Amino acid sequence: MSHNRRGVRQMDEQSDPTGSPQREVATMARTSSVAPEDRELSAITDPATEIFLAHRNLLFTVAYELLGSAADAEDVVQETWLRWTGVELDAVRDQRAYLIKITTRQAVDRLRTLARRKETYIGPWLPEPLLTTPDIADDVVLADSISLAMLTVLETLTPTERAVFVLREVFGLAHDEIAEAVDKSPAAVRQIAHRARRAVAVRRPRAVADPVEGRAVAEAFRQALRTGDLQGLLEVLAPDVVLVADGGGIRVAVQQPLYGADAVADFFRRVDPPILRPAVINGKPALIADRAGEIETVISLHIADGAISRLSIVRNPHKLGRLNRETRLTR
Repeated sequence: MSHNRRGVRQMDEQSDPTGSPQREVATMARTSSVAPEDRELSAITDPATEIFLAHRNLLFTVAYELLGSAADAEDVVQETWLRWTGVELDAVRDQRAYLIKITTRQAVDRLRTLARRKETYIGPWLPEPLLTTPDIADDVVLADSISLAMLTVLETLTPTERAVFVLREVFGLAHDEIAEAVDKSPAAVRQIAHRARRAVAVRRPRAVADPVEGRAVAEAFRQALRTGDLQGLLEVLAPDVVLVADGGGIRVAVQQPLYGADAVADFFRRVDPPILRPAVINGKPALIADRAGEIETVISLHIADGAISRLSIVRNPHKLGRLNRETRLTR
C-alpha cells in the first residue's frame, strides 16, 4: 500500500510559508505517537495551536479507528489541523466534539477512497498494526475497539455506520453531535447506530482473556513454535481458530484464511519457525519476527477462553513502519 505525501507537504508549505509555529505544529500533527505533554509547547502561545495539541492523540485515535491505517490517520489529523486554524474559536462551544467532527468528516471521505484501493489489494487486507503503550490495557473499551480482530470486524460496516458506531460506542458522543459529524439527522443516527451495533454483535470476537492469561497463552504458543511441539500448539489453539495473513502481494503469505486448529497447526508445522519476541500490538498480545534488524512479521493473537481464537499475521512491509516506536492512543 502506497501513500502519497507530496500533496500533504504542499499544503504544509502553502498554509504557512514562514515556517513557524504553524509549520511546526503541522509536523506534530503527523507524528502523533508522542503525547502533547512531551512536546516543547512553551514557545507556542496561539490558543488554536494549544487546543489542537491537547487533543492531537485523541484525534489520531479517532482517525485510526475509522481507517485502520496509521499513515492515512496521520494525514487526516493534518487535514484537521489545517481546517482548525480557520475556525473562530469563540463560536466553538465544545472543542473536543468540534475537533472530532472535523476529523470524522475527513476520515469518512478517505475511507471511501480506501475502499476502492482495497478492491485491487492482493490477498486479505488487515489493519496496520501499532505498538501500543502498556497503559492501553487500563481502558478495556478502547483496547478492545482497536484490536486487529475488532478493526477487521469494523471493515464490514459502511463508512457512515463505522463512524456512527465508533463515535457512539467508543468515544461516547451524543446522537446530535454524531449527526453533525456525519451530516445526518439525530433520528437517522439512532437508526444507523442500532443497525451497526447489530451487525457488529454478529461478528464481534469472543470476550478476550485478561492480560495475565493472555500473556501466558501467547508465551505457550511462542514456545510451541520454537520447539516444534505440535501437540503443545494444538493445546493453545481454539478448535475453530482462524488465521488470516496480509502480505500485500509483496511478501509471501497465505492468500485465503485458514480455519480450524488442525489447518493452522499444519501451516506452522510446514514453515521454518522464526525467532519471535513478545509485544503488545493494538492492546493485545502479539509476537514479532525480525530479520536483518528489521521487523518482518507481526502475529497478533486474539485470545478467549484460554485459547487463541484468531491469528492476524501482517507481513506487508508498508504496514510495519511504525512498529519501532510506541503509539499512544486515547479517548
